[in-house]
Amino acid sequence: MSTLKVDVNFNDTFSGQLVGPRGQAEIGAKEGTVAPYDMLFGALASCLHATFMGIAQKKKISYESVHYEVTGEKREEVPTILKWVNVKMTVKNAEKEAGLIKAAELASQYCSIYHTLSQIAEMKLDVEFID
Repeated sequence: MSTLKVDVNFNDTFSGQLVGPRGQAEIGAKEGTVAPYDMLFGALASCLHATFMGIAQKKKISYESVHYEVTGEKREEVPTILKWVNVKMTVKNAEKEAGLIKAAELASQYCSIYHTLSQIAEMKLDVEFID
């Protein structure tokens, strides 16, 4: 078991800073900051990519890059938890498309953040390929 830790500091408004062991992010509602769901969706894409990358490497399938577009909708009812989340992966210059589709499907099963969100929201993963 590994222990994870970040520090988050706020002033008397919604302006703060997330400080992690390897970096930091400005939190808020102003330009140049990230909001709570920005961080959540970024964490989802990061977790999916780390898992996808590991599977692709084990399968020895190469690609140039991956772009993630994460969208979602919150419920109107309080608490306003997520109703659905869609993740669109666009893979550039893929070697074996079928193998990478399988790697993406496996990543969605093994990514802990994807799994956590799937407990409250309808999750969808789409994979596209470009040259």
